[in-house]
This record gives sequence, structure tokens and C-alpha cells, in this order.
Amino acid sequence: MKILLIEDEIKLAGYIKLALDQAGYIIDHESDGVLGLQTAMVNQYDLILLDLMLPSQNGLDILTNLRAFDNHVPVMIISALGSTAQVIKSLDAGANDYLKKPFEIEELLARVRVLQRQHTPKNLSKVKVADLEIDLLSRTVKRGDKSISLSNREFLLLEMLMLNPDQVITKVQILDKVWNMSFDPGSNVIEVHLYQVRKKINDGFTHQHIQTVINRGYILKTIN
Repeated sequence: MKILLIEDEIKLAGYIKLALDQAGYIIDHESDGVLGLQTAMVNQYDLILLDLMLPSQNGLDILTNLRAFDNHVPVMIISALGSTAQVIKSLDAGANDYLKKPFEIEELLARVRVLQRQHTPKNLSKVKVADLEIDLLSRTVKRGDKSISLSNREFLLLEMLMLNPDQVITKVQILDKVWNMSFDPGSNVIEVHLYQVRKKINDGFTHQHIQTVINRGYILKTIN
């Protein structure tokens, strides 16, 4: 699950980022309202955590703009503005949840899990390709009866390949989805992570699911 945090309180943002990272989520952060909206519009996220009082552009305007452009990514407001009127105004503008500051990080994580369950189609909560299976909610991976431990980036990379079996996924697509990076021909970040994923899912098995398509990208093959 990939999350965008738009929060200008640097100390709080660092605390949230650490907690989400430890919980297994991929987290990007913007502290400015305009930059936050731009980042949300040009990248794909599974959830946005949005403060209301931001420099350059307030959170409610960001939310309104997202919905006006048919961007329906789930949005959780996290704000010190806790009046009933403000909560109602935000929910009516398209927010999916509202968490008042200060809050316990455990409650934030619980609400994130709820939104993840609500917005993950039941038929996609588990994805299976041949003997390889991932659970998008529990973020677990199995091959046959063997459990496999992956890092956050490795899981997101495998998820992308498994949601598109027998299709070539380019480096540009991977960098955009997993790292929010433009293509850099000098970077080997994909190769390094793919090496680890392959090593972990292939250990003890004959069939090599992930294959390199020269000059094109990578593919997860369902059969040899």
C-alpha cells in the first residue's frame, strides 16, 4: 500500500512516516499544499493523509481539487481543527475519514487498515499466480507451503508483477509506481531489488517466475 502524507509539522510527519514504514507501507511526504496537490495528481496512491492547515494551499482546497478532477483516492484528514462543523465540511467535500490531533499512532494505523480493507476489492485481497500467492491486506507472501519475507519495496514490486501476469512491465512503469522516480538509465535500483525478490521466491523451487525481457522490462510468467 502506497501512502502520501501531506503535513507541514515536520516532527509529527517524521513520527507518522516511521510508524507507517515499520507497519509495512510505502510512504511519500510533502509539507507544502501546492506541492502536495501536484504530487497527488501525477502519482498513484492508495491513501492520502491530509492536514488542513498547510502553507500555499489548505487541505480542504486540495481535497476539493482532487475530487473535481475525478481523483477518488481515499483521503483521511488529520487536523487540529476538530469542531463538528469542520468534520462535516470535510466529509461532505469527499474525505473518507477524519482524525483529530493529537492522536495515538495506534489509532491512525487502525484507521489506515480499515480504509485499506474498505477499498481493496474482495476478489483482489489475495492474488495467486500458479504456486505463488500474495495477500494485499496482511502483506504476506507464500509459495506453496513456504512463507516468504519481503521488504516494503520488494513486496510492492512483486505485487505489481503479480497483478499483471504474463505482461511485460517496463522499468519506467516500475520506477513510477514503486519509487516515484523518473527513468534513470544509470540506476540499478530495480535490478538490485529484483535480484532479492527472485532469490527469495525461487529458493528451493525449479520454476523461475520472474523473467527479464531484454530491452523491454520484466514479466511474471504463469508457466514455463
